[in-house]
Amino acid sequence: MIIFIFFLLHWFLSLFSQTFFLHRYSSHKMFKMELFWERFFYLVLLISQGSSFLNPRAYAILHRMHHAYSDTEKDPHSPHFFKDVFGMMIATKNMYMNYLHFKVQPEPAFQGNYPEWPLVDKIGNSWLWRIGCGLFYIGFYIAFANHWWLFILLPVHFLMGPLHGAIVNWCGHKYGYSNHDNDDHSKNSLPWDFLLMGELFQNNHHKKPNSPNFASKWWEFDPTYPVMKFLHWLKIINIRKL
Repeated sequence: MIIFIFFLLHWFLSLFSQTFFLHRYSSHKMFKMELFWERFFYLVLLISQGSSFLNPRAYAILHRMHHAYSDTEKDPHSPHFFKDVFGMMIATKNMYMNYLHFKVQPEPAFQGNYPEWPLVDKIGNSWLWRIGCGLFYIGFYIAFANHWWLFILLPVHFLMGPLHGAIVNWCGHKYGYSNHDNDDHSKNSLPWDFLLMGELFQNNHHKKPNSPNFASKWWEFDPTYPVMKFLHWLKIINIRKL
């Protein structure tokens, strides 16, 4: 039971950091917040993603490219140009690393207006941090796992951030239904969307990329949006008016 609780906490905290901070804030600027809270959620991102920390700048560049070139050959991660999800993940990782290490400069339209914290970026992208987090996950399982097969979950902890991205980009553009004709293959993937905190409403999101609520029908529910509304009510963030 302890292992399952730990796994679910890591899954949803890492996922929240990705959808709230990397996607809705860093990439789309759906809301504003003071520097103190930006740094706070930057640290939450570092800790919750752990060994699979994703740099906000590189993430934002790739995601903006994804919207601009959705399901075309210039899309960084359209599933329609790869034989399997692993090929897509490797290609996305290579492009991500090029932007992370400034080996390639993106088009001006995809640059700027994303949070940057060089110290945390350096920590999160260091092998010392990644290996240290991995050893922590292993140690936790050694201490609390009472069945050998539970250790099968460890690779998910190691690759949590990229795994979430792969599920969203692969499934969100291949499986499900469409509310809108976006001239791409974006889909909404109910009921699995709950496990991805709104990220699998890809068809809705591509229709209204700056809307903080990824649900558009009365029977759809984006779990992250009420959290954002609560943080807005607390004046921690200020959701943009569309």
